[in-house]
Amino acid sequence: MSDYRSITITDVAQAAGVSIRTVSRVLNNSPKVGAAAREKIQATIEEMGFSPSSRARALASGRSSLIGVVQDDPNAHVIGVFQRGIVDVCAAQGYELVVHPAKFGDPDLTRNIEDFARRSRIDGLIVLPPISEASSIALALTKRGVPAIGIASVRVPGYPGALVSEERIAAGVLAEHLIGLGHTRIAIVTGPLAFHSANEREQGFRGALEAHDMSLPNRYVREGDYGFASGYAAAGALLDQADPPTAIFACNDIMAASAIKAAHERGLAVPRDLSIAGFDDSDIASMVSPALTTIRRPLLAMAHDATERLIGMIADRSITRLPDHRIALSLIERQSTGPAPA
Repeated sequence: MSDYRSITITDVAQAAGVSIRTVSRVLNNSPKVGAAAREKIQATIEEMGFSPSSRARALASGRSSLIGVVQDDPNAHVIGVFQRGIVDVCAAQGYELVVHPAKFGDPDLTRNIEDFARRSRIDGLIVLPPISEASSIALALTKRGVPAIGIASVRVPGYPGALVSEERIAAGVLAEHLIGLGHTRIAIVTGPLAFHSANEREQGFRGALEAHDMSLPNRYVREGDYGFASGYAAAGALLDQADPPTAIFACNDIMAASAIKAAHERGLAVPRDLSIAGFDDSDIASMVSPALTTIRRPLLAMAHDATERLIGMIADRSITRLPDHRIALSLIERQSTGPAPA
């Protein structure tokens, strides 16, 4: 056809002299169509230039071709990478992404996410930290038969599939790095201790210090909220002590960047007078000066892996449980850490 109107499945059926259902079966590779009829319909489709939308194919198969992601992370440097990675795989597989913001600590959180899954008709769900840490969500999704992948720093019971980033181990590696540089007065700015990630990073860091018979005194511990302002205030409080630390581990890159600002405002050179390290290896780690020593979470690869696993579960509903995938993290040494001052 040479006109400008949109070619529909009805047009194809009429031109081929078959029912709409028969055309739909050919489009979905159903074995219920004979070879002769299949060849005729395929030839008609090619002649007419018909291209069915992925949405229409999905509806014909009883799926929505929608994948949901639930998040409560204000850090655009992290959440943006996660979303980009999910979209990469969705686009290649004919899926679209639906983002649902939620609030960690909301008393109606589980019902909120159940309502979202039902209302949006998603085929599956990726749950990002810290929302993923609520085991009630995992159990509710499994009970409703919603394929779901949880990403967290610990194994949360109930998810059919989980990506577990080894943050406790990584924080210990970072402590070893600072100890190896000769630091003995080492401080930490934690994330919100209601989050598993904050506890895993703090406990891993503390454990490595204790293995070297070094303590982490209370005066060298400040709790932040993973935001710039909290990191800035915490670093300032640490540096204004009579006996300030010579090294600070801020439990994400944004708080580490704010600690660099606090140090500069006090006339301290990083890393000559003060070493500062972060966590995530988000893009901000290379933007600040000096560039941050940090722990790399392979965010893009994690997003790709989670999405591929989820789509595999959607395609084969006999898969009700996948083995956990543990994600090893790595230390990235840059210019923000150096030998302890004499």
